[in-house]
Order: sequence, then C-alpha cells, then structure tokens
Amino acid sequence: MAAAGAIAVAGALLLTGCGDQRDKTGNEAGQSAQGSKAPLFDKLPKKIQDSGVIKVGSDIAYPPVEFKKEGKVVGIDPDIAAALGKELGVKVEFNNGTFDALLTGLRSKRYDIAMSAMTDTKDRQDGVDPKTKKKVGEGVDFVDYFNAGVSLYTKKGETKDIKGWEDLCDKKVAVQRGTVSHDLAKSQSEKCEKDDKGSISIEAFDTDLEAQTRLKAGGVDAVSSDFPVAAYAVKTSGGGNDFETVGDQVEAAPYGIAVAKENTQLRDALKTALEAIIKNGAYGKVITTWGVDAGAVKEAKINGGS
Repeated sequence: MAAAGAIAVAGALLLTGCGDQRDKTGNEAGQSAQGSKAPLFDKLPKKIQDSGVIKVGSDIAYPPVEFKKEGKVVGIDPDIAAALGKELGVKVEFNNGTFDALLTGLRSKRYDIAMSAMTDTKDRQDGVDPKTKKKVGEGVDFVDYFNAGVSLYTKKGETKDIKGWEDLCDKKVAVQRGTVSHDLAKSQSEKCEKDDKGSISIEAFDTDLEAQTRLKAGGVDAVSSDFPVAAYAVKTSGGGNDFETVGDQVEAAPYGIAVAKENTQLRDALKTALEAIIKNGAYGKVITTWGVDAGAVKEAKINGGS
C-alpha cells in the first residue's frame, strides 16, 4: 500500500480499507456488463472476453479504499473498477486475500489483476525485495490511478510526543504486513539504532484493521497507514474519538493496478479504460464521492512509480 512529499487530501472522507484467498465476491459497485457492445471490449484478451470477468486480488479490509459494508464490497477501488468494467464490458470480481501475498496470487494466475491500494514501486515492477534488493519473483506492470502518501496516527490525546517518524525510536508501531508503511518502519528503526536512540518495536498484521485494534487496546504507540485509510480511521473510529493524526504524510506515490508483465494486452486495455473514465467524468465522480479529490490523477500512466 502507499509508498518525499505530502498530499493534503481536501475535504472530509465521506462515511457511506493481500494472497491466500479468504473469500470471493462478485462486483458490488453497480456496474452492468455490456459485453461486446461496450466501447473497449475488443481491446481485452480473448480469455477475458470469453469469461466476461476480470478477477481482482484485493485485501478487502482497508476502508475507505476497499472494505465490506452490509455484505457488499465498497470503496474507492471497487467503484473505480466498476467504472473500468463498464467501459470494457465485463464484470469485475473482487477476491479477498492478504495483502503481502497478492502478487504471488497474480503470478500464479489466481487473479487477472491486483487492485488494493498497492503503491507502484520500482521494486515491485522488478520483483525484488525492497530491503535486500534480491529477486523474489516476477515483476509486474502498474496502471497508475491514484496518488497517496503514508500517515501516522495515535490514540486520541495520547500522542506520547510523536510528531513524525523520527519520534518513533524506542516506541511500538503497528503496520500492515508487506506494505510501504512496514518498509518505512524497518528503515526508520535502523536509523534509530544507528543514532543509539533505541529501535522501533514493529508489530505487523495481516490487515490494517487488526493494527487499529492493537492501538485501541494500548498495545502499540502508533499505527502507520496510507493517508486515505488513516484519515478515514481517525474520522470514523469511535465516532472520531479513538485516534488522531500526528505529523505530515510522507512518501507520496501512485497507487497502481498490478498486471503480469506478459499480459500487456490487458494492461493496455485497462490504461485505455482509465483514460476514458477520466475523460467522461466517471473517475472524478468516484473520487469526489469519497472525498479524496487531491489524490486524483489527470492522466493514466504505466509504471509511474519509482
């Protein structure tokens, strides 16, 4: 999930966020497949044309990006995916899995794409571990569709003098496993140790919601999440009384739809569909509905992360 710079997402997030596969749900965002009558249907690989479905790997526990409400998958990603599906004339089926194994599921062809607030990074493009820089699997291509940074938040009224990442030395932080927040915590811990300030005790969880629960219980001093997720948690958890944001967001970078390197036809079809919904206003409607206008992209890019 998100990967210096800061974005200030304007306006409040509206209340309406991986893969071993935990469960599966069909598209819940109101799209209706149009089949071959759709404007971009012919751009899809024949396998997807025949099935009429794009299978998406996603960690569906990351509000407001993707989460379940009343048994339905909702959020920024499902709504954007539905708009893409309408242009392409196929259904979009979200399959729930743990974030840190989504790319494995993509490589094994369990999913056609991964869409889960996944930051487009050069390491993921190349299939290397961000810490060791060793090859861990085939890289992927990304179709970039949103921009977000990483934020820190604490229990409300209990910031423990945390104003930014440099204040986490000798403290405990919870993160979602395999995310950019996880990588940042490891990197900051090394800096803390080098400066003889005490390492960071990092607790990594399968979902961000588990990290939030740990913070509520007082087991950690802070949580790090992508900015939209942190802002949503601060606004909604306990009616806005559980958490508060500390410091500015960092590591602003694009979210990307991950596609296998060899699946260039699907990648290019998604890029064209994203361009279409940006132009026709469907993309902007989703972004405005969720109150994250400042993270919107103005054009579709492939592998724009670094």
